[in-house]
Amino acid sequence: MPDMKVPPPAESSTDRRRSHRVNIAMPLLIRGKNGTQSFEEQVHTISVNAHGCMMRVATQVARSQEVSIVNTKTAEELPCTVTFMGQKENGKTEVGVEFAEVSPLFWRIAFPPEDWDPSERKRSGGARPPVTPNRR
Repeated sequence: MPDMKVPPPAESSTDRRRSHRVNIAMPLLIRGKNGTQSFEEQVHTISVNAHGCMMRVATQVARSQEVSIVNTKTAEELPCTVTFMGQKENGKTEVGVEFAEVSPLFWRIAFPPEDWDPSERKRSGGARPPVTPNRR
């Protein structure tokens, strides 16, 4: 029988990701221009990371378009580039933006450590024994 080599496991998108993604709905303001017309829209993130975020936007934007986002809790504004256009649902499109510079502090949240394995996270209601009341 020939010596068979097992191919390495396929690299998942999370293995290639530059920073951990956190699924969180945070209020934002997205600003930009469509031609000569300026726009500003209140949105919520779907997920965030140190390099940008994913959100649903009603305003029409295009891939490679320059926009800025404002953290409405801190009033901090950062320039971004639209890098992803996803599915459209209920008049809003999934839009991914990338910061001009890596900015993990923009979100004011704690990101998981680099060696964090989401499969090891504790689940609520896990395999704990049931609590029985003391009877006297």
